[in-house]
Amino acid sequence: MNPLYNAGISLYKGAARLASISSPKIRKMLEGQEATMDRLADFRRTMAPEGFDVWFHAASLGEFEQARPLIEALLAHRPECRILLSFFSPSGYEVRHNFNPGVAVVYMPFDSRGAVKAFLDKAEPKMAVFVKYEFWGNYLEELQKRDIPTYLISAIFRPGQIFFKPWGGTFRAMLRSFRHIYVQNRASQALLNGIGVDAVTVAGDTRFDRVTDIRNRAKIIPEMEIFRSANADKLMLAAGSSWGKDEDVYFPVLAKHTDVCAVIAPHEFDAARLEHMQSQLGKDRTMLFSRFARLCEESPEKARETAARIKYLIVDSFGLLSSLYRYADAAYVGGGFGAGIHNINEAAVYGIPVAFGPRHQKFNEALCLLACGGAMCIRRSADFEHWLARLEKDQAFRELHGKAAGEYIASNIGATPLILKDLFNLTLT
Repeated sequence: MNPLYNAGISLYKGAARLASISSPKIRKMLEGQEATMDRLADFRRTMAPEGFDVWFHAASLGEFEQARPLIEALLAHRPECRILLSFFSPSGYEVRHNFNPGVAVVYMPFDSRGAVKAFLDKAEPKMAVFVKYEFWGNYLEELQKRDIPTYLISAIFRPGQIFFKPWGGTFRAMLRSFRHIYVQNRASQALLNGIGVDAVTVAGDTRFDRVTDIRNRAKIIPEMEIFRSANADKLMLAAGSSWGKDEDVYFPVLAKHTDVCAVIAPHEFDAARLEHMQSQLGKDRTMLFSRFARLCEESPEKARETAARIKYLIVDSFGLLSSLYRYADAAYVGGGFGAGIHNINEAAVYGIPVAFGPRHQKFNEALCLLACGGAMCIRRSADFEHWLARLEKDQAFRELHGKAAGEYIASNIGATPLILKDLFNLTLT
């Protein structure tokens, strides 16, 4: 890559080291990167002595969910396939590093020339699959030099991105490093064709297949069965991947609606955050999911009495959210008052109305759900108040908009089998 790009990567790396002094999250990332080469050596000895058949790279947890249907299909139909999965963000690695014993999981080192060569020398991948937004110039350049087929899946492009600016030549070159790009929509294909990138297929987003599979295999959660039945006369809201800025908007509204109960899954939680959430909602009306689960185990009768008394469950563990939505009448998905919304398809697949904050423009599924009537944009507490009151009082409204959300998901499945057929000559039956 050109000197300016490499200088930018060096500055980025230096800034991360400085930030790690006060940020445990960034510190985890750097420590993880330092351990990558040793982990790769161990994986090569135990799993892939001849190198990895496929290397998947996902920035974080959301991108992983787009790669996951492909990985799981390969594991099911080609168990001999040696798979390497890398993350850049701790929010992906820390949650999914034990995802499957058949997958080697590491942190991706920074995109410096030396680190890239060392990583590829150690991993020896035969194919690379990047997810959605991952454009690392030195990795892509080195993969191309080594003639390692490299693909981009579930990608989406917008006119304002640097690829389409007069000064974006370096980044346009990155796009040409991919042997083929699988995009989510025709608008992205048209943008790429407009700059001479023609190896493009409109495949859609693999997350539609993933969430549909999750819905079909959604697990019964005994605690939610009790909580739901004890509040059968109330509207139940599921708030997923909730951040403090989201809660500033919807917590005050919940307090005014006595006939609404909620299960709330914060995106990140520690003891202080959980304590603060309970104080905001009212400790007499709130219980941590872990405590409620213990109560259900010890005395189902007491659990039912408690469920009828409280209004809110706060989920203090990972792995439940995708199945929690099945118990809800409506969902609020967090992140839209910060960097961007989380996985709204995970809720919409259950055919329930979905709401989220204003920072959703980069997400095609959000724009489409708004257009079809399956979702509502919340900009302030008054918006949430209006939406919640309408859902609570008007069952026909709730069913109409829930149906729109479910039909949108159902109409967009199919990316996974298309990509599997193209890349791996694998046909799902």
